[in-house]
Amino acid sequence: MKKILSISVGSSARDHTTRHTFLGQECELSRQGTDGDFDKAVQRYRDMDGQVDAFGVGGVEFFLRVGQRRYYFRDVSRIRRAVKISKIGDGNGVKGLLERRAFAALEKHLNEKEDRTLRGLPALLTTAVDRYGMGEAMVDAGLDLTIGDFMFTLGLPLPIKKLSTVRVVAATLLPVITRMPFSWFYALGSEQDKPPQPKWDKYYQQAQVLGGDFIQIRQFMPDDLTGKIIVTNTTTAQNVEELRRRNLHILVTVTPRLEGRSFGTNVMEATLLALMDKPQSQVTDADFLDLIERIPLEPNIEVLN
Repeated sequence: MKKILSISVGSSARDHTTRHTFLGQECELSRQGTDGDFDKAVQRYRDMDGQVDAFGVGGVEFFLRVGQRRYYFRDVSRIRRAVKISKIGDGNGVKGLLERRAFAALEKHLNEKEDRTLRGLPALLTTAVDRYGMGEAMVDAGLDLTIGDFMFTLGLPLPIKKLSTVRVVAATLLPVITRMPFSWFYALGSEQDKPPQPKWDKYYQQAQVLGGDFIQIRQFMPDDLTGKIIVTNTTTAQNVEELRRRNLHILVTVTPRLEGRSFGTNVMEATLLALMDKPQSQVTDADFLDLIERIPLEPNIEVLN
């Protein structure tokens, strides 16, 4: 059995373990949160190194890809240095591939089930610096995109309309931000469990499609999501019921739902790495795409209302 362990600096309330067979290989997928304790997470990586086939890095990322540039977090590099034996993935290797497949699947669903298209629909992407691939997929899908990096990370009412602007903002701010503690601009631990505090209502209401990290979407979402579509990453069964009560129309997760929960892209990347019979240093994008299509790893599209 392949063992995949995602250690997250997020809330332990979102922990989950399941077993699933991929291409005839049984895998145990487990997510363990440290409730915002970064030091505890680093120590757990050290303790479990070599005891699992692959680690997923949850709640944080080694770097942000914006355009052709990568911006590495100084804080998160401690995790990479702690792991010497097991393979390790933070989601960056597969995130863009899975997000693009999710929007293609959503477009097909709308065409076939509702006789409509994504093209021209108003959309809100919470942040593009950590979901740049999703931003590209949304633009390619023809969505009328508003990008909320200033709103969701800095609290400033400054919407962005173009990915080219995101690249300029990233080049200006990320060299400084990535040297600061990760917790300064992303909710960790118990902060993730707080009830939504509606904000930026104008932008939520005008959007028919909401994309981005689920913790960010949920943090400020309104009580009424009637008719809207969310495209996101990890959601628990509790999250799904919360969205159903708010009358969300469609929930799309870029990874499949296993036993009521969609795991993060870091878990899926770690699973793919564990299934590959080659050193991680030799793994290419083509290797990831080949496995994704052979399994296949399909997005989950769920009509809630």
